[in-house]
Amino acid sequence: MIIEKYNPNSLNVGAILGLIASGDIAIPEIQRPFVWKKKQVRDLLDSLYKGYPTGYLIVWKNPNVKLKDGTLSTGKKILIDGQQRVTALMTAVAGIPVINSEYRKERIKIAFDPFAALSEDREAEVFAVQDQSHLKSKRWIPDIAEVFRNDFSIYAFITKYCAENTEMQPDTLSDILTNLRAIGNRMIGVIELSDNLDIDVVTDIFIRINSKGTALSQGDFVMSKIASDETYGGNMLRKAIDYFAHLCVEPSFCSFIKENDSEFATSEYFPKIKWLENDKEDVYNPECDDILRVAFMHMYPRAKLADLVNLLSGRDFESREFRVEIMEDTYAKLKEGVLNVFNKNNFNQFMLAIRGAGFISAKLVNSYMALDFAYALYLRLTKDPGVSVSEVKRIVQRWYVLSVLTGRYSASPESSFYKDIRQINEIGAVNALKAIEDATLSDNFWEVRIVQDLSYMSTINPTYLVYLAAQVAGK
Repeated sequence: MIIEKYNPNSLNVGAILGLIASGDIAIPEIQRPFVWKKKQVRDLLDSLYKGYPTGYLIVWKNPNVKLKDGTLSTGKKILIDGQQRVTALMTAVAGIPVINSEYRKERIKIAFDPFAALSEDREAEVFAVQDQSHLKSKRWIPDIAEVFRNDFSIYAFITKYCAENTEMQPDTLSDILTNLRAIGNRMIGVIELSDNLDIDVVTDIFIRINSKGTALSQGDFVMSKIASDETYGGNMLRKAIDYFAHLCVEPSFCSFIKENDSEFATSEYFPKIKWLENDKEDVYNPECDDILRVAFMHMYPRAKLADLVNLLSGRDFESREFRVEIMEDTYAKLKEGVLNVFNKNNFNQFMLAIRGAGFISAKLVNSYMALDFAYALYLRLTKDPGVSVSEVKRIVQRWYVLSVLTGRYSASPESSFYKDIRQINEIGAVNALKAIEDATLSDNFWEVRIVQDLSYMSTINPTYLVYLAAQVAGK
């Protein structure tokens, strides 16, 4: 039977903003930096005003989940594409602050010139990003959000504006304001993806339908998933992951968190990542996807982030049902896994192992995939009572060097992750490592492939990078 993959629809701007305000559609990236330039916000308003098409929004409905009493909880819809457009409307039309590139809250205010709206010049500047000139001018409406407020009095506004701009006629201004407020009635296409689609299919649909072909990682889906959750604390966990990744690159950002995000600064997560304010590590600065991948891999015998999305939805892989107990357990385990990644001792000891293998510079790392698996392996082995502390370091070093030297995780990394995790589960890390070494490091590998690889002195040649690391380690 062919499953209907999506349902095309259209909603007006006002309805979309209303559904987001009520929580019927979750826009998880609202707490992340808004990447659009202010001019892009202006251009979006101008397009809507002129009735131009502005592209589709893609919404993915979470599956209905069976509660403990046997009843079903209706899944929330998550906006997975169109977040920048919707966020632009939220700040410019609804008057809601957004997080800027410096992680500070700000309103992007768009000004409107009623006189330019009368012009027949197609290049006339009807909208503009607000600056001081618009605030001082009697001609400009400095902030269009005022016009869209529920308590906006069109009669009072027209009376005041026409008194200050005597060349404008009240009836004419009334028509102009009606056209401006009609932005709220402009239709935007909405594609609602079926709740029974696998994450791989959802990713493929996104890439195919997105006009810019923007790559959307499965880590993005995980982050959107947990950000839209409030029941199990996913929204705060998501922020912790984002902040950790940011602090790894910019330790001084810690001061900003203390001064501007009191809710997070007093949460259980801030003390867990605060140590990064004095961090000088530059070999491995994990991004959000890396944090999620490491946290998931060492807590579950799985490697695909798509599986994590399904587990966070409550999916039972055997019965194919969605149950609340699975959601609860997954959020708890993911939180534990993320905190293990954050742990200062874990992170520093892992990096001592990597540096001890000779990888003392970011220039010696050409991919984080091998580091992600090595860190997940480290966290897993530290919980294994059958492996000594010194043996943990040795295994992690050998595994990392092996994976870099052979390009083990350079193609289809998640498939290779899963294969290795399964082998570790079956025969243990020591035996799994020996089996992989015996299978890949043959005489032909050392006598032919290594020699050929070293003939290419590229700065991203993994064999050459391992060679340099070996010189540093003195091995």
